[in-house]
Amino acid sequence: MKAEDNVSTVMQFVLLGFYELPQLQKLLFGVFLIIYMIILIGNSLIIVLTKLDPALQKPMYFFLANFSSLEICYVSVTLPRILMDLWTQDRRISVLDCATQMCFFLILGTTESLLLTVMAYDRYVAICNPLHYLLVMNQKMCIQLAVGAWISGIPIQIAQTCQIFSLHFCKSNQINHFFCDIPPIFKLACGNTFIHELSVYVVAVLLATIPLIMILASYSKIVSTILRLSTARGRAKAFSTCSSHLLVVILFFGTATITYLRPKSNHSAGMDKLLSLFYTIVTPMFNPMIYSLRNKDVIAALRKLLLKKTM
Repeated sequence: MKAEDNVSTVMQFVLLGFYELPQLQKLLFGVFLIIYMIILIGNSLIIVLTKLDPALQKPMYFFLANFSSLEICYVSVTLPRILMDLWTQDRRISVLDCATQMCFFLILGTTESLLLTVMAYDRYVAICNPLHYLLVMNQKMCIQLAVGAWISGIPIQIAQTCQIFSLHFCKSNQINHFFCDIPPIFKLACGNTFIHELSVYVVAVLLATIPLIMILASYSKIVSTILRLSTARGRAKAFSTCSSHLLVVILFFGTATITYLRPKSNHSAGMDKLLSLFYTIVTPMFNPMIYSLRNKDVIAALRKLLLKKTM
């Protein structure tokens, strides 16, 4: 079949993934399987701790449990497919499956962006308005903020996915990536894709740049308030509760911004894969460690759970 005839008749794509590393396929499978287990166990442990320990029945840990649940869903959109491709060496994926994977990936990415914003707001209220914290961040408000973060991106990303897959694909059916992401899909489209690319930029600005600005505004207020605290111990405690979240924000928004907001001329398959590996696999693996190792309440809850198991 000629390339130009490969338009709407394309019934499946081929994910090239790590085809350029044939000698490392088994090693990569083992590494990614271990990483997936670490992500599942680490985030599940945080969810269990926040549910069982009375000391973690606070808004901050309610959102942390939501974030850990999100990380499990987020990584499960891509990693099982990568493991299957590495194991079977069958990298074919139907157009519908590709669109479904992209849609869930974008929805969950939007949820992460919004949930990180909600978590920054929670820290802002806790530190800048401590006397009104429990009044403002009551159970109803926490549930509303969490639900809003989970569902707000659904209609936007479904519409964006439909728009992207309404394109004609005539250059090839080979996606030089390990999952269905926007930049490599655009490379297969023929004709003028300017309007579609512009819409992606607009959505990225709305769902990534604006939340990032809100997070930075919250943290500027937080830092200003912390510096005015009278005791060094109070400042250290306030910084410790915020530094973990801020580190996760930097890791997520930094790589996502570079991936989706840099000019098309600067996109390369190798760089796209490296950045995607970072924010889809590496960051979710480190997030439980960042939150647990830097949080005394979580460490104390883990010790109590382990002591119960050993007794």
